[in-house]
Amino acid sequence: MSLSRKRKKELRKLQKHANDIWESQQVLVGEAADIAREAGRQLGNYGREQVVPQVQEAYGRYAQPYVQRGLASSKSFLTNRAIPATGAVVGSALSAWDAANETRAKLAAGRGLSAPDAKKYAKLADKYGKDVSKKLSKKLSALEPQKQGIGAGGVFAIILGVIAAAGVLYAAWQTLRADDELWVADDPLRAPDA
Repeated sequence: MSLSRKRKKELRKLQKHANDIWESQQVLVGEAADIAREAGRQLGNYGREQVVPQVQEAYGRYAQPYVQRGLASSKSFLTNRAIPATGAVVGSALSAWDAANETRAKLAAGRGLSAPDAKKYAKLADKYGKDVSKKLSKKLSALEPQKQGIGAGGVFAIILGVIAAAGVLYAAWQTLRADDELWVADDPLRAPDA
């Protein structure tokens, strides 16, 4: 079955028109991708220039004083109460250990039991307590909190970026979706009856 010249010409014209529409759609998709890239870049700039400073300022104004006060009171409790008490307990225990070792050594040497020298063991207890307190203080100062993670501002910027990307994708979808009016019908139109 061969087609007439007129039908071939119409088919070529229709094919050319379909190719032109396809090319224009490709250009439109390319422009939509460019817009999406630019929107992402602008959102990043906005986040860095507007959102992050405001979040940091709000954190500094509202939350940071309470956090700093809590850290200061915790550190004060540890350095002024917990470490000295721990040092005293450990120092006393080590002093008692030394007294027991000395008594055991006297018994082993055959010198018998005698009253322990209280001043000597009090000095040892103080020395051990100070040593333990110094070591604990050094370990505590090494445990200063370090900043970790991206923080609230970073999370907020990521959420805004996702929302903006979704908006751009929705706009592109609305632009490129199939409308019945834009496409050629599957069955050819009949000529009107004359």
